[in-house]
Amino acid sequence: MTASPATDAAASLIADLIGHGVRDLVLSPGSRSQALALAAVHAANEGALRLHVRIDERVAGFTALGLSRETGVPAAVLCTSGTAAANLLPAAMEAFHSGVPLLLLTADRPPELRGVGANQATSQPGMFALWVREQIDAPVPGEGDWSGLAARVVSVARGADAPHGLAGVQGPVHLNLPSREPLSGDLPVLPLVPGEPPSRSLAEPLVLSRGPRTVVIAGADAGADAEEIAHAGSWPLIAEIVSGARFGRRIVHGYRALLADDELGGRIERAVVLGHPTLSREVARLLARTDVDVIALRRGGEDLNLNGRTTATASVSVAPGPADREWLSAWMAASAAQVVDLSERAPDTDGLSSTDVTARRHAVKAELEAVRRPLDRALLVDAVWRATWPHDRLVFGSSRLVRVADALLGGKKVPVHANRGLAGIDGTIATATGIALASQAGGAPGVTRVLLGDLAFLHDIGALLLPPDEAEPRLQVVVGNDGGGTIFDGLEVGETAARADLDRAFYTPHTVRLEQLALAYGWEYHRVTTRTALDQVLTTPAAGRQLIEVPLDR
Repeated sequence: MTASPATDAAASLIADLIGHGVRDLVLSPGSRSQALALAAVHAANEGALRLHVRIDERVAGFTALGLSRETGVPAAVLCTSGTAAANLLPAAMEAFHSGVPLLLLTADRPPELRGVGANQATSQPGMFALWVREQIDAPVPGEGDWSGLAARVVSVARGADAPHGLAGVQGPVHLNLPSREPLSGDLPVLPLVPGEPPSRSLAEPLVLSRGPRTVVIAGADAGADAEEIAHAGSWPLIAEIVSGARFGRRIVHGYRALLADDELGGRIERAVVLGHPTLSREVARLLARTDVDVIALRRGGEDLNLNGRTTATASVSVAPGPADREWLSAWMAASAAQVVDLSERAPDTDGLSSTDVTARRHAVKAELEAVRRPLDRALLVDAVWRATWPHDRLVFGSSRLVRVADALLGGKKVPVHANRGLAGIDGTIATATGIALASQAGGAPGVTRVLLGDLAFLHDIGALLLPPDEAEPRLQVVVGNDGGGTIFDGLEVGETAARADLDRAFYTPHTVRLEQLALAYGWEYHRVTTRTALDQVLTTPAAGRQLIEVPLDR
């Protein structure tokens, strides 16, 4: 083979990324990126990198996003030039608004082939400008080297050395990598020494005084910090189901109704916000009130400032002093009255064992009716929630089901993920696959469950495809199939549009056979219609991938 500056630069970059803590790289094949791809394959063969190959760049981007979400360490996604790079945009936007570290590595033509009609060449530098923490158009190998690029992009993605006052804020970084032919050659032998990513740099915490009547609001990606602050301050905790903070003794049940109550929500003087709250209009209204002091812990994307006077900070602590027990007690009493009991009715043991034939017949009939009761959305979300434990992972799609879960489910400390940065239905299965791969790396136990609607499922069909030479993650994709986008029932269009127009333009009804899709992509398939059957399949996960379809009434 011939000498190739592109190969030398690629091998050095991959080794440097590994040395700065990158453990996962998602690759979509292409010609212009061949030197980087071969260097990544070599590193994977040496055990220094976990390599994941996807033929679809959009799927690849969200898979990398899932890996980064779970680990907190930036995963890299690598693609060739042209429209391949553009397919990373949805994942980049979600990563930006969610504050997820992510490295976008796009191979490119050299500068002399840009803007002259060359094949597969477009203007790639700056194509993610609004949604990345930093963008770098690297020099062409031979005219400049790529040394130092890995340290820079990993540091910025982690928020450790971010420009423009963004210290501590994580997010995606775009590294555009042009090269000239020959595009590959003899791979140099370089040491592949895994290192640790830089720590995030956070400013001194803002100290929260005890005085104002306060609630803690946990949106998507808030995590356990929200529960810790609520516990320290003895403040009510309003935790969305996607927050990862719906646990502990301060949890508020039925928070929508309580926020609308003048005696509770109407008396709030301060709201401490972690993560990105998106699931209720009541929370949005609270955060838009000008009479409420809003303290928002910045995580990613844009600053939260719905009321025009929100204070942004990187972290908070609670000042010492006595708690407002009257305020907390009022919320806890109201919360207890809002608890929804979704457990199955206890068997009528007396009736079942009665010597009265009629009483026993009625008891048996009641038991059979309970067992055969068709699944609805409430029973579905409850079953998935009950089956999931701390060693598992739960991923919610942006479907109607996540709102049902948020309204009904109680407290439980389980790791929860959702793409709520922009609350799109893009890439849900791919994101969950990345989360599963990361959480199960090294033989860790647990299963990743994905709960989503049929349209979110169909939107990410390409993510069902995995290369046969890659290990299958333990993954259960649970699809509540009501034949279309019934989430629009609860929006204004559901009240204003004609039924036929609503069907055509919003519900987008379909008759897709999910069983056939599962067969085509090599997934184990289950169609369940009762709670008993659902509980059984959820609690006996396969060694690989399962698609569980739950038909629901429209």
